[in-house]
Amino acid sequence: QVQLVESGGGLVQAGGSLTLSCAASGRTFSIYAMNWFRQAPGKEREFVAAIRWSGGNTYYADSVKGRFTISRDNAKDTVCLQMNSLKSEDTAVYYCAAASTTTGTMIGYDYWGQGTQVTVSS
Repeated sequence: QVQLVESGGGLVQAGGSLTLSCAASGRTFSIYAMNWFRQAPGKEREFVAAIRWSGGNTYYADSVKGRFTISRDNAKDTVCLQMNSLKSEDTAVYYCAAASTTTGTMIGYDYWGQGTQVTVSS
């Protein structure tokens, strides 16, 4: 099992920046990739960004490309999401997810964190 704990959410004005962190623990050797998803009120959960646990390949949703940056620190078993130029439509609960080596895909969600709220005021 892998446990994921997010932190760093909050309230920010449009155009501002925020950094989310996700700390992984447990069987971290079984992680293939780490993902960020988000879910706005009344909408389905959507993919935001992904990073390979080893190698560091990244992938982004078109809606955040050029504004968000995903990174990882393998020594600390942590993944971060740097969010710049935030818009009101970025308001959502952001979830960290881990894709296992069994799944073997960049975009996956074998394990979920509890989520952290990001609110962007216009």
